[in-house]
Amino acid sequence: MVTLILLESRTNQPLQQWQFLHQSVIRIGRAPNNDIVLHGYYQVSRQHLELIQDDRQWRLVSRGTNGTFLNHVLVTEETLKHNDLIRLAENGPIFKFQLESSVSSVETNNNDIELKNQEAAKSCTHEGNPSDSIFCIHCGQPLVEQEQYIGPYQILRILGRGGMGTTYLVWDKTKKIKGAPLLLVLKEMNASMARIAKARELFEREARILKSLTHPGIPKYYDFFVENDRKYLVMELIHGHNLEQMVYQRGPFTPERATEWMIQVCDILNYLHNLQPPLVHRDVKPANLILRNLDSRLMLLDFGAVKELGTSLETRIGVEGYSAPEQYRGKPCPQSDIYGVGATIIFLITGKAPMQYYRYQGTKYEFDISTIPNLPPKLGRVIEKACRPEPRDRYRTVQQLSTSLADCL
Repeated sequence: MVTLILLESRTNQPLQQWQFLHQSVIRIGRAPNNDIVLHGYYQVSRQHLELIQDDRQWRLVSRGTNGTFLNHVLVTEETLKHNDLIRLAENGPIFKFQLESSVSSVETNNNDIELKNQEAAKSCTHEGNPSDSIFCIHCGQPLVEQEQYIGPYQILRILGRGGMGTTYLVWDKTKKIKGAPLLLVLKEMNASMARIAKARELFEREARILKSLTHPGIPKYYDFFVENDRKYLVMELIHGHNLEQMVYQRGPFTPERATEWMIQVCDILNYLHNLQPPLVHRDVKPANLILRNLDSRLMLLDFGAVKELGTSLETRIGVEGYSAPEQYRGKPCPQSDIYGVGATIIFLITGKAPMQYYRYQGTKYEFDISTIPNLPPKLGRVIEKACRPEPRDRYRTVQQLSTSLADCL
């Protein structure tokens, strides 16, 4: 039996696994006729890799345009050994190859595995790990100079710093949250912001709202706590790239791809807008949309700006180019998120900040997208309506926007 385990590229933690009992050929790629189909990995070829059994040995045969790496070495054809690491393309997905004679039963107790990992870590030198790895490929323990904790969570990496706080990748080593993944995202409010009443209110509201949401396109809430007068929010870790990063790395996307993605976003917003009370996200933009590697689903992040309609909170929150005019006046509404979707499409198909298309026309400022090359006329009309200066002139609901986008395909 062969087991192939898909690993998260930086942490080497398992994302998904496949087992093959009797097959002598295993095909991996993006095409639907492969044994392992990889959605969302643009570096991977349609028919990227074959694993072939010959005389009780397994061979790797690379057929991918961007190459295949075995234990970090570019190869075309090579014999495989237990626990070899196979990477499809230079920055593509990583698989661990395991053979029946060496791999433990899937039913093996997790506590036994943890004890074995800890024993192995005592003598492990952590050599041969990729430079961006977070867990050792040999012993499975974190690659950190010293153990640091926030509450019960061990800090592995800083994922980002912003005006409101710091975001960490953490390991729930003690398994405090039953049924949750061991790798999580922890948001910490900066000490300077914690002294501002409005900032504390926004942070606490984000935790409260996330805890109440249940949608496959929204990260799961797991924990909220206070330690040393600082507030912390623990959420699901999403493996993937945000759309802003993808455009900067690959260039603009086709109108069809951008349209398909925004239909997914409309589904998430439709869920939010139909809650009681309705929620307005207020921060729809490419940087807050992650394409999850596992299933190519778009995830909507950052609920720090979410507003419950009917509340008195009128904080002015806006991002130039993506935020509707009424948001700057502290009067957001569901049509404000529709505006964000339209502006996001402009960025996805041009690679340029939407403000580059903002013009004074007649008696008001609005987007002039007439100069965008190869923009389908029907999609252009959808963008224009979604981004009109006055909310009453946009689509009445995000479901209407979704229907109009679907008509463009």
